[in-house]
Amino acid sequence: MEIYINNVYDKINNMKKGLFITFEGADGCGKTTQIKLLDEYLKNKGYSTLLTREPGAVGLGVKLREILLNYDGEVSPQAESFLFLADRAQHIDCIIRPAIKEGKVILCDRHTDSTVAYQGYGRELDLDRINYLNNIATGGLKPDLTIVFDIDIETSMQRVGSQKDRMESAGIEFFNRVRNGYLEIAKKEPGRVKVINSFDTIENIHKKVIELVENL
Repeated sequence: MEIYINNVYDKINNMKKGLFITFEGADGCGKTTQIKLLDEYLKNKGYSTLLTREPGAVGLGVKLREILLNYDGEVSPQAESFLFLADRAQHIDCIIRPAIKEGKVILCDRHTDSTVAYQGYGRELDLDRINYLNNIATGGLKPDLTIVFDIDIETSMQRVGSQKDRMESAGIEFFNRVRNGYLEIAKKEPGRVKVINSFDTIENIHKKVIELVENL
């Protein structure tokens, strides 16, 4: 059964026409600025792009994002991970897959690696289970390129400032685990995941992003 599922996933990935690029990193790492700069760069080159995010792209996702980031009651780590996964399944089925078939370059602010880093490493949930559930939510679809913007936790927190949402208020130890999680992901999948030092100028980081994307 597992071999059959993997063959189906391979066929799905071989049918792709567009490109799927994800941006990852701790809050304040500069990924949102860089994704917008890349979007502008690609459009000027004549590419059709889709700029999107997780959680909360449009529709149902917006409602889920509001719960995930601003709900002021207790949320168990398990429930939190399932809410992110529900948003992801909706996002993949209704937005990303259709855009890939149309030949667009999808630029996504956070995706599966966020769940591994935040809920797996940060909340210390079982990593194998997180990866298994991610695979179900995405139907086996993986990004062609993932760029992780690495930044030290102190700088990250300074950039975020005092107005923090529920996730941003998790504390230094949590975010150290998240950062280490991202670096571990990059070690395990060096072909897909590339790390950029975020403690640099916006212009220099943008050049590095362009270099990675042009290699595709």
